[in-house]
Amino acid sequence: MGQQITASVTRIDDLLVLDTDRSVSGQDGAGFSAVSETEGDDSFPARLAARLLESDDQINHVFTASNTIVVRRTGGWNPAAEAGAVDIVESFFVFY
Repeated sequence: MGQQITASVTRIDDLLVLDTDRSVSGQDGAGFSAVSETEGDDSFPARLAARLLESDDQINHVFTASNTIVVRRTGGWNPAAEAGAVDIVESFFVFY
């Protein structure tokens, strides 16, 4: 059922930038600010964004482009919130 994704993480203010060891979207990129925006979209970026947005009510935007995922969280990132987001990304293809 897939393989674990490995991500290197960089925090910049309210942004969490995850560079992964495989592509999760095309190079055009896709951004989502609400779960409702993902409804009816069966793409990997939409499904990943929905999981992230549902996991933490402070996450307010997810952008994917190729192997980079940028997650914005109101109020910045604490260790628990960061670990939760990283876990969702790294296990995305395992439980897809």
